[in-house]
Parts: sequence; C-alpha cells; structure tokens
Amino acid sequence: MARPRSEDKQIALLNAAAEIIASHGIGAAMLLISKQAGVAEGTLFRYFPTKDDLLNELYLYIKQNLGDVLKQNCRQNAPLNELVHALWNSYIEWGIANPAAIKTLKQLLVSDRITPQTHAKVAELLPEIHEISSASVASGHLASLPQEFADAIFMALADTTMLFAAQNTEQSEVYKTAGFNVLWEGFTR
Repeated sequence: MARPRSEDKQIALLNAAAEIIASHGIGAAMLLISKQAGVAEGTLFRYFPTKDDLLNELYLYIKQNLGDVLKQNCRQNAPLNELVHALWNSYIEWGIANPAAIKTLKQLLVSDRITPQTHAKVAELLPEIHEISSASVASGHLASLPQEFADAIFMALADTTMLFAAQNTEQSEVYKTAGFNVLWEGFTR
C-alpha cells in the first residue's frame, strides 16, 4: 500500500524544483530536483507523474504565492495610479525576495510546457489583478498591441528595477519609484 502524500513534501518538492530550474533550466533532471528536496526520485514521481505535471504545478504554485502577496496590497477603492503603484512595489519586493522564483517563472513563461488549463487556473486566481492591468493598458500606447507585448515590456522594466534595487538597497525606493513612473507613463499615456 502506498504511503499517503504529504502537503509539506509536495511544497518541498516545488521549492526544490524552483531552485533547480532557476540554476539549471527547465531541462534539469528530475533526479536533481528530488535530491534538492531530500527525497527519493520515486517519491517525486508519486507527486508529479511527469515533468510537465511538475512544471505546470510549479507555475501555478509560484503564481499563487505571488498573487497572495499582490492581493494583500490590492485596495479596491484607491485611485488606479495608487493601486498600480502599490502592486508594482509589491511585485518588485517579492521578486527581490524570491530570485529563484522569478528566474523559474521567466523560463516557464517562455516554454511551451504550460498548458492552457494551467493558464486558465492562474487567471482565475488573480481576476482583480488582471482587471487592474487591463484598465492600466486600455487607454495607453499599448492598447492596440498584443497583451504579450505589454507583458514583455512590464517584465523587462520590472527586471531592471529589481536588479538595481537589489544591488543598491539604500536607493531601492528611488529605483522602484522611477520604474513605476516609466511604467505608468508608458502604459497609460
């Protein structure tokens, strides 16, 4: 009889996967992930029968963690620019605190391994964030362009802001504010 699965072990496997994928890429061996988590490779396959199962669950897990942080700063009654600024700061701070998650997320976003079903689950997790993002872009320069383009611009700006804010912590607020101002002007004007 198989032993019951543990939520703690599953989370340990997902955290290990984020670390290994951040450093070795999506092609990293499942054995490396199981070793990082301190479990047998067979245990990993009990939780995630295939690599694609693991990658999709990892993408959902990272997005859910990020979404939880963003939701804490989602004050619905605030003016749009204040709301977007608070979400921006939360995202930048989360990214600085979770560099492996950011690296892994970037790799997963450009892979063809994340299923439409997983993308739909993520959209269901963060409907208010999606509405705010859409409202920010709707009237600006990017309104007539594909959402993927706006997302790529956002990611490049966020990556640059995270890099400089993390390297120079005493100037981190300056970098976050400058990054937000570029974001706000570029997306809404």
